[in-house]
Amino acid sequence: MRRLLTGYAQEFNRRYNRHGQLFQNRYKSVLCEQDPYLLELVRYIDLNPIRAGILDDVMLLRDYPWSGDSALIGRVEVEWQDAAYVLGFFGEKQKEARAGNAAFVAKGTDDGRRPDLRGGGIVRSVGGWKALREVRREGLRIKGDERILGGGEFVLDVLKVADEELEARTRAHRKGISVSTLWAHSAVGGGRT
Repeated sequence: MRRLLTGYAQEFNRRYNRHGQLFQNRYKSVLCEQDPYLLELVRYIDLNPIRAGILDDVMLLRDYPWSGDSALIGRVEVEWQDAAYVLGFFGEKQKEARAGNAAFVAKGTDDGRRPDLRGGGIVRSVGGWKALREVRREGLRIKGDERILGGGEFVLDVLKVADEELEARTRAHRKGISVSTLWAHSAVGGGRT
């Protein structure tokens, strides 16, 4: 994703005789444990144009082409966006689900920033800074990671799987096994199978 955004920014700057960054922040992905986090992330993305001052009202999101909200309400169809999955949290019938989602997104403009979803991974995992201070007062240790949104056990499980995969790749590398080695020994690369 970074290569795509960097290439686009460079081309844009060349075309319009500009210099510097085109996008404010780097691309970031977060692995989510629970569906409520997913809904908050969807709402956060939908409300970005309002929070950035591009749009003045939540009703304008319906026609804004760079928001996923227009796909959720059925104005446009975006092949890669799983609108049905998100709408499934708000009702079984499409009309009620769309109304529920619209109300959920609109409520987000009134709620403002959610402290339990801000801060580093561990801060989010325990429910905000206040909850983290309480956990630390009790002497409990919780694992957190900025790239993972979920509870401590979920974070540990994800990191364990990642460590196991890294260890397997490291073992293969120590034995001299690499993609180029495999290619050279494959039927396609000219070697034996």
